[in-house]
Amino acid sequence: MGYMKERYKEAVDTMAALGKEYPGLQGPFGVLKRHSCEKDGALDVKTKKLIAVAVALCAGCEYCIAIHTKGALDAGATKDELVEAGYVAVLMGGGPPLTYMTKLMAAIEEFGK
Repeated sequence: MGYMKERYKEAVDTMAALGKEYPGLQGPFGVLKRHSCEKDGALDVKTKKLIAVAVALCAGCEYCIAIHTKGALDAGATKDELVEAGYVAVLMGGGPPLTYMTKLMAAIEEFGK
């Protein structure tokens, strides 16, 4: 399993465990995630996931990069769209998001297969 796929699995497993042990805390987060990022609204899911990828790069969160890159690809995003979203993060966040483009490119490679 690739590095970003491992980050994805770790994050999903952790969120599931937290949901079982702390449903009153994790449950509302899951509801927010589903309603804000996993359903079409004024923005379609693909656009929301591309935004989430850009924010994940600015935050420097490998787990978020993995989760939202996979989600964006699953929603029909292309490599070019993901890279452009990544460069929006670089514009807004400077050098740190640029270094996390390495993780984005790895996630695109791993989840794009």
